[in-house]
Amino acid sequence: MEGSIKITEAPRDAMQGIKTYIPVEKKAELINAILKVGFEIVDFGSFVSPKAIPQLRDTAEVIAKLDMSSTKSKLMAIIGNAKGGEIAAGFDEVTYLGFPFSFSETFLKLNINSTLGQAKKTVTDLQNICVRKNKKLLVYLSMAFGNPYGDDWSPELIAYWTKYLCDQGIEVIALSDIIGAADGNLINKVFEAIYKEVPCVDVGLHLHTRENNWCEKVDAAYKAGCRRFDGVMSGIGGCPMAGYELVGNLNTRHLINYCTDNNIGHNLDPEAFEMAYNKAVFTY
Repeated sequence: MEGSIKITEAPRDAMQGIKTYIPVEKKAELINAILKVGFEIVDFGSFVSPKAIPQLRDTAEVIAKLDMSSTKSKLMAIIGNAKGGEIAAGFDEVTYLGFPFSFSETFLKLNINSTLGQAKKTVTDLQNICVRKNKKLLVYLSMAFGNPYGDDWSPELIAYWTKYLCDQGIEVIALSDIIGAADGNLINKVFEAIYKEVPCVDVGLHLHTRENNWCEKVDAAYKAGCRRFDGVMSGIGGCPMAGYELVGNLNTRHLINYCTDNNIGHNLDPEAFEMAYNKAVFTY
């Protein structure tokens, strides 16, 4: 089909906000089911302080129980600093290191206890780790559709920092709407500003959204040229560090339905998706 998209499934984003501990075996069972679906990337865990995200303190144990022998999906672990990057890069099973960058000083402080200067250095350090360990760095440009803390924000600033990241050798960037601030018009303006500045960059969308307005946002992003989307089966989750209620993620089923309705291709196996979806509902 014309205009096919790549989909990342993010059980990590669903689980990080759940306070009741999910056992290792249950996490691994779900992720193994997700690995059979055909997602481009599976955002499965993180190597951050267990005090910050206690639910994911067992990511290394989960890796040991994953079956990577018959999947085309690539695993991604989220990290908040170079130390976490070194740990994640030490696992052969992990292909992508995901780093939540932002030019919002307030969000950086809340999310990873970092200044902008420190975050820029972390990007450099992580990119060096990835080159050395044959990994790939995926950077999330957080607060991409507005800033609730009063920090400077504009589509032109998003374009500036997207170019900055590209100049550091980052090949994949995901615009992250942590608090669900975006609408269709704003998404169009941001992508237009980015492609004007950096026409060849691979920019995806990590969308936190409520159930009543997801379609407008996905449609605007797709029509603006976005071909990489993140989703979460059942649509739960969000960033517990942002200081706002968890808005929820784009439900992957909605994204698939949008593709079906608009004759947009993807690489997901429908039967495997339903099996994984049922496990996700049971797990979350």
